[in-house]
Amino acid sequence: MTVTIIDYGSGNLLSVSRALEHCGANCIVTGDPDAIATASALVLPGVGAFRDGMEGLASSGLIAPILTHARSGRPLLGICLGMQMLASSSEEFGDHHGLDLIPGRVRAIPTRGASGVTRKTPFIGWARLHRPDGANWTGSPLEPCTEDDSIYLVHSFHLEPEYSKDLLATYRFHGDPITAAVRHGNITGLQFHPEKSGKVGLEILKKFVAQVELADRA
Repeated sequence: MTVTIIDYGSGNLLSVSRALEHCGANCIVTGDPDAIATASALVLPGVGAFRDGMEGLASSGLIAPILTHARSGRPLLGICLGMQMLASSSEEFGDHHGLDLIPGRVRAIPTRGASGVTRKTPFIGWARLHRPDGANWTGSPLEPCTEDDSIYLVHSFHLEPEYSKDLLATYRFHGDPITAAVRHGNITGLQFHPEKSGKVGLEILKKFVAQVELADRA
């Protein structure tokens, strides 16, 4: 069972690859469009700015192969910036188009909370997962998790999905919900870094690997 990690010049490829291999996957790190279009499962990692990430995908000729893969129904997991690029658009440093695989817009985390508390961004650190009303973790990579589990994040922007059904998990930042995970069919996005989230993160990746294996058998 093989997981293909997309190399477009902007990602923590080694740590993601090692974490997935620890969870039982054979990993291929590649920027080859044909390999990405035909992969059994894709992971889109990333760090940095939305515009730079999308420009990296475009200049490498990877947008069309990613869309082809996603529309085939095969598993796709976005991590951090990779999760944000699944959105329709972003307001980070201008107005930019995303992959439009999860309808929604990437917006800045408000610097002032609803309680009036001034928040410093980026948010860096650990936070507890929260399951929004109506969200179902069964069958998703978050299935092994509880709302007592904590994950590690580093970000100033988050994806606000257009449809509430696509919001899989949040965390609380001075009492306000901030997107931690989204899901739309075969596509899952994690704002946090599972490869840096200890045992909880590895359990999430193990579940993703198990889903890939199940999809391969279908």
